[in-house]
Amino acid sequence: MDIHDETPTEAARDEADLARFGYKQELRRSLGVFSSFAVAFSYISPSTGIFALFFLGLTTVGGVFIWSWPIVALGQLIIALGFAELSSHYPVAGSVFQWTKYLSGKTYSWFTGWIYLFAGVLTVASVCATLPIALIPAFNNMGWNLANTPNNQRWVAAITLALITIMNIFGVRLVALVNNTGVLFEILGMVVFAFVVALFHHHQSAGVIFHTQGTTLTGGTFLIAMFMALYVIYGFDTASTLSEETRNPRTEAPKAVIASVIGAFVVGGIFLYAMLLGIPNMHTAIKEAWGPAQIIDANFGNAFSTVFLLVVSAAIFVCCLAIETSTIRLCFGMSRDQTLPGSRHLSKVHKGLHTPILSCIAIGLLSAIPFIQYAGVAIIAIAATGG
Repeated sequence: MDIHDETPTEAARDEADLARFGYKQELRRSLGVFSSFAVAFSYISPSTGIFALFFLGLTTVGGVFIWSWPIVALGQLIIALGFAELSSHYPVAGSVFQWTKYLSGKTYSWFTGWIYLFAGVLTVASVCATLPIALIPAFNNMGWNLANTPNNQRWVAAITLALITIMNIFGVRLVALVNNTGVLFEILGMVVFAFVVALFHHHQSAGVIFHTQGTTLTGGTFLIAMFMALYVIYGFDTASTLSEETRNPRTEAPKAVIASVIGAFVVGGIFLYAMLLGIPNMHTAIKEAWGPAQIIDANFGNAFSTVFLLVVSAAIFVCCLAIETSTIRLCFGMSRDQTLPGSRHLSKVHKGLHTPILSCIAIGLLSAIPFIQYAGVAIIAIAATGG
C-alpha cells in the first residue's frame, strides 16, 4: 500500500535536507507517492462535500450549479501549481505557515498560521458532523432504530472525532493504511455508482446542466451555489503538510498536490453529472432539497441505497482522518516555532509512536467545541470554507 520506511541512504539524505531548515527528523518518513496523493485526495474528498452540500447548489440555481465545479477546480488548480512549487522548495510540516514564513516573514506567517489552523479545526468538525447524515440512515436501513435527530448526529460526530484522534496518536502508518484503502473505495464507488445511474436510471436530458428549473440565476445566487464546490476543492496542500513524513518529498509532494486536484475534479464531475441525470422529478428535488442519498434511494431498492450510504460513510471517515492529520501537523509545525500557547509541550514527539501526541489531543478538543452548541453541518461547513 506504498507505506514503508526509508533506506538508510534515503533517510540520511532527507534528514540532512530537513536540517537545512533548522529542524531535527522526529516524524517517521513512511509515505510514498500514492499515500501522499491519497491523503490529499481524502482531504478534498469529493463524495463528502457533494454529499453535504449538493442540496445547496441544486436549490439555489438548479442544474446550472454544476458549472461552478470546473470554475472552482480551475482556480484551485492554479493555486495548487503554486503550492506544488512551494512544497518542492520547503518540504516542512506546516505548509502554508512555513511558506509564508520563508517568503514574507514571521509576522505574516503568524497570522496565516492562526487563521489556517482554525479553518482546519472547523473543517474537522464539519466533516465529522457530515458522517452521521450518511451513517444513521445506513444503520436504519439495516434494521436499527436510531432517530436522525441533531442530538444523535452530534454524538456520532463526537465518537468519530474521538476515533480519528486515537488513530492519529498511533501514527501516520496506521492513518495511511486506512486512508489508502478508503480512497480506493471512494474512487471506485463514486465512479461505479455514477455510471450505473447515468446508463440505466437517467430521468433528465443531457441538457439538464443548462436549466435553472424555476430558480433564479443571478451573479449572487451562482456564488451561493458555488459554496459546494469551494467546500470540496481545498486542502490539497495536505501532501505538503506531511512532507516530513514523505520519502523524497521535494519530488513526491508536488506531484501529489496537483494529482489530488485533477483527480477530485474528474471523479467529482462525473458523479455530479450522474446525480443530476438521475433525479426523477426536478421540481420535487428542489422543493425537498434532495441530495445524492435521496437520488440513489429513488432509483434503487433499499439494499443498493444502503451500500451507497456505507461507501459514502467510509469516504467521509477517511476524509475526517486526513483533515485532522493535516491540522495536527500544522499545529506541530507552528508550535515548533513557538507561535502557539504551550508550544514547548505541543511540539514534543513521542519517541516510540513518532507522533506529537499533545498536538493530536489539542486539535481533537478544539474540533469538539462546535458540538457544544450544535447548529448543524451546513453552518460549520460554511464557516470552515470561509476560513
